[in-house]
Amino acid sequence: MINMKAEALEIKDEIIKIRREIHANPELGFEEWETAKLVADYLRSLGLEVEEGVAKTGVVGFLEGKNRDKVVAIRADMDALPIKEQNHCDYKSNNEGKMHACGHDSHTAMVLGVAKLLTKFKEELEGSVKFIFQPNEEQTEMPGGAETMIAEGVLEKPKVEAIFGIHVNPQLEVGTVGIKEGPIMAATDKFKITVKGEGGHGAAPHETIDAIIIAADIVQNLQSIVSRRISPVEPAVLTIGKLCGGESYNVIADEVRIEGTVRTVNPEVRDKVPLLMEQTIDGVTDIFGGGYTFDYQFGHSVLENDEQLTALVTQVSKELIGADNTVILKNPLMAGEDFASYAKEVPGFFLHLGVSNSDRKIYPWHHPKFNLDEEALPIGMAILAKSAMEYLSK
Repeated sequence: MINMKAEALEIKDEIIKIRREIHANPELGFEEWETAKLVADYLRSLGLEVEEGVAKTGVVGFLEGKNRDKVVAIRADMDALPIKEQNHCDYKSNNEGKMHACGHDSHTAMVLGVAKLLTKFKEELEGSVKFIFQPNEEQTEMPGGAETMIAEGVLEKPKVEAIFGIHVNPQLEVGTVGIKEGPIMAATDKFKITVKGEGGHGAAPHETIDAIIIAADIVQNLQSIVSRRISPVEPAVLTIGKLCGGESYNVIADEVRIEGTVRTVNPEVRDKVPLLMEQTIDGVTDIFGGGYTFDYQFGHSVLENDEQLTALVTQVSKELIGADNTVILKNPLMAGEDFASYAKEVPGFFLHLGVSNSDRKIYPWHHPKFNLDEEALPIGMAILAKSAMEYLSK
């Protein structure tokens, strides 16, 4: 029997070195040219079939086992964030204003490690494995990296039966993983509101329609949607992240722009929120005699983990790291993830890998000091590799 954990530990140093090289050279979405070249070169060195230029900078590797038409996929995202890194490590970002602050460097490195592990045991693979290295996960505009890769046929020729993904999680301690059946990450939508008033002199507000006052009332009233219009047992978030208006301290603003995000898990709640928002916006602006435009954009869907794949990975995790370290998550995370688009097409499973360390400060995702405990990487590799083998053997 293959001891996949021991096999992963044997290549840990190599994979950490790759992760650090990617970390030091971060690239934003659809600009991952050097990262893609590194990935493609590594896959070719393993003897895999490689396709480049999928969704512009994406890479697909294909490992053929005993059956070319029975295929499982493993996906990694490659893009970085427009953040100036504040870490002081040997592999700190060389690209000013760009940083791997969400762990995609480690996702890419781990899936390369999985490719190496499964190549070693190619003769024992009952099917084949497609390795998907995706650009542009962080971009909120649709279509993003996942949707573009799907549109270009990444799940076809040969057809993928199931797909696995992974994300490092600084809320979980290193040595553990987080697993949840059903919804594990939220649907992510965004909105823009433009409040229209009539400007004028700050000393004569009675002769104006103050867009700032209207906007303030809208912001306050929107917060009551989640607390008073949505069931308290339904996860939902409505956040205002941007509020812009006014030109001078003594001039009444005639326009204010409001932008924010909505996160939901229940599709019915997702459909309901923009309707409730427009009712609120319309009512408030009417009271003050103002006007508005409202643009609501549906983004990535809720990410649902397949029941059978969840059971499979749970068993694999318990075998490799023990039941105590296999954490069954009670609630979904309200962050979003475009892996959801794959999981809408074929059964999918998304694993959360603990990378925190109580002995040293591990910052949250998207923080300029984000880093991770690299001892987690062989755990992620082992679970993904063994899960793929187990799936293909059934």
